[in-house]
Amino acid sequence: MNSRTIPIRRALISVSDKQNLIDLGNFLEDLGIDLISTGGTARFLKKGGLSVKEVSDLTGFPEILNGRVKTLHPKVHAPILFDRDDNSSVKELKKIDAKAIDLVIVNLYPFETILKGKATTKKNLIENIDIGGVALMRAAAKNFDHVMVVSDPADYIELKRELTNFQGCTRQRMRKFFAAKAFSQTSYYDHLIAGWFLSK
Repeated sequence: MNSRTIPIRRALISVSDKQNLIDLGNFLEDLGIDLISTGGTARFLKKGGLSVKEVSDLTGFPEILNGRVKTLHPKVHAPILFDRDDNSSVKELKKIDAKAIDLVIVNLYPFETILKGKATTKKNLIENIDIGGVALMRAAAKNFDHVMVVSDPADYIELKRELTNFQGCTRQRMRKFFAAKAFSQTSYYDHLIAGWFLSK
């Protein structure tokens, strides 16, 4: 199995839980990593003084349906999913004028918190069923040979340690570990949602 380290040049950030995000953003920016982000997260990072390219600038397509569709676009998923070792995939990415995304920082809408709330409504629960975030997590985790996914703010410290110790690169062992965690989280998330559907 390929055990090489992969340099991080571009990061996509799309989070609901923004704790410690400015600190992480400053750390990544200091390493020379380009930051790409979605609407609310981009505004939060910019307010914190960070230079961020919005996903809508990347895709040429605005967020629509009150934010239900933000990242579901080939110019977001192709740079995450393409096989860096496959020449035809590399050429195909260039053909759509896209560049690799090496790090995905994402966490999901707080469905569980809303579910446990006393004053929750059906509409609020449905709007907190994340689609794009789950797709980003699964895409990055699937391509762990080339992409790091961090889906828990508690892991920002470990990400910073990895990038510090390996000169802005990530090891496959760590990418695989965080990929497994991402799939575990999406599995639990779907379990909660299915449980709510079946209880009605």
